[in-house]
Amino acid sequence: MQLALEQLGQKVGAVQHLYPLDLSLQPGAVTVLLGATQAGKTSLMRLMAGLDKPTHGRITVDGADVTGVSVRGRNVAMVYQQFINYPSLSVAENIASPLKLRGGLDRAAIAQRVKALAERLHIDPFLDRLPAELSGGQQQRVALARALAKNAPLMLLDEPLVNLDYKLREELREELTQLFATGDSTVVYATTEPAEALLLGGWTAVMDAGELLQYGPTAELFHTPKSLRVARAFSDPPMNLLEAEPAMFGVQLRAADGAAKAAGAARPPPHVPLPAALGGLLTGRLTLGVRAGALRLDQRPGDVALPGSVELAEISGSDTFVHAATSVGEVVAQLPGVHELALGAPITFHLSPDQVFVFGADGGLLLAPPRTHTRAY
Repeated sequence: MQLALEQLGQKVGAVQHLYPLDLSLQPGAVTVLLGATQAGKTSLMRLMAGLDKPTHGRITVDGADVTGVSVRGRNVAMVYQQFINYPSLSVAENIASPLKLRGGLDRAAIAQRVKALAERLHIDPFLDRLPAELSGGQQQRVALARALAKNAPLMLLDEPLVNLDYKLREELREELTQLFATGDSTVVYATTEPAEALLLGGWTAVMDAGELLQYGPTAELFHTPKSLRVARAFSDPPMNLLEAEPAMFGVQLRAADGAAKAAGAARPPPHVPLPAALGGLLTGRLTLGVRAGALRLDQRPGDVALPGSVELAEISGSDTFVHAATSVGEVVAQLPGVHELALGAPITFHLSPDQVFVFGADGGLLLAPPRTHTRAY
């Protein structure tokens, strides 16, 4: 299916839910809608499904205008945040329901398809149970299996894992990635989590406050966000944003108000050397973006040092997230391994100039991406 949105927008009363946007989905691929709550992801998916009508613009499928076609007239499968199953039907009957409605398959073929999907989603021991007898995670797997059974050319998943516990989310993400890779559907998957977008791969559309900010291959957007707004949306923990101004052979970081005293750092803000080719682009007030994973404790040749003091150290899985006050403001570092750091203890982060983003003052557009990449979560 080739789904295209042309100047599609939605306004409810005086509130603009979606600003006019153009988006042509990659057929047979996964497109992730990435953005914070109220970014417009659900509004956009409802328009794609035919549940709502746009205020302006149109939707085409394989070149045919389907803007006014209701959800009943479209071959679409959708899974919501809240798992929705038929409570009076068994798990097997829930999964089989779209197959029976479509027709063309005998009872044996339907049973075989149901069993295969249940096995892939690890719910085959529960085929005879009612949804109410299952856990939340198992019920969501049933809803996913029913959507997959429909084998619709367009599958819409609106944050389907958000209400599940962490371990179950991790398991289902991996399973869904494999299922999408082997299917023929064009998949649209909404999430607030950048790590989920990277895991699913494919293409990503970054949204914010009803606007489509950027669309392209997921890895490309992560490594080359075209603006500060995209960089903020595609960073978890948030990207460190440091004020700077042009200087000889690079940029000079600017001291943050009151930060030097809080950090106990006597030295002036550091100079960050950058390629000479950027000289003509670096004018006015600049912003340097530094991902949390780019800050290290070990020093390497050519590094820039950021001394400061520890404000918070959080151990999460195999990483430690360290919040520190420095002369250029508070920064967050994602350090591999477990580090026990006392509050207020002095600390010095090291950063390679090759791993900074340079954003301009005019709309925060990206002037230069990093020359080397940090690990993607």
